[in-house]
Amino acid sequence: MIRGGGRRLAALGGLAVGVALVALLLALGLTTDTKLAASPLSGHPAPAFDLPGLDGAEQSRIRLEDLRGQVVVVNFWASWCTECRVEQPELNATWQRFRDAGVVVLGVDFQDAPGDARQFVATSGASYPMVVDADSSTALDFGLRGVPETFVIDRDGRIVERFVGPVTAATLGDRLEPLLDGGRP
Repeated sequence: MIRGGGRRLAALGGLAVGVALVALLLALGLTTDTKLAASPLSGHPAPAFDLPGLDGAEQSRIRLEDLRGQVVVVNFWASWCTECRVEQPELNATWQRFRDAGVVVLGVDFQDAPGDARQFVATSGASYPMVVDADSSTALDFGLRGVPETFVIDRDGRIVERFVGPVTAATLGDRLEPLLDGGRP
């Protein structure tokens, strides 16, 4: 039989274990470190896709295989995503800096209302191509965990980098420059 003091000690011990588990989860489980979020697709061919443009025009349709020979940055986003708004200027800066060097930045709208997505693009100043993954099949093929999430695909069509969470132009630039020089990041 445990007396009053023993019960308190057991309760405090249980509380201490609970706090330690929460601290561990926060320290390891909620990070955006790309090393902890490595894609099983890294080093493998990117999943093929053929997606309609956000504007709905047939000439805006993009097939990944048509971009072979270029470095492709595929960014999954949604208008309802706060972090997507934060990273939007960074992606635009990356597009402006590298588009003449053989890099395509491609936004893939994910689980979004079409009107909201178009308004987001219009108000955010996004200037790179945008497509829609209406049935989420492309997101599933890429193993998407959430938005924003960004993949870098080399000239041979292989995934070489995955970023979970917002990216910066500086980080993308560090990964893109070696690819443009014929190497790997």
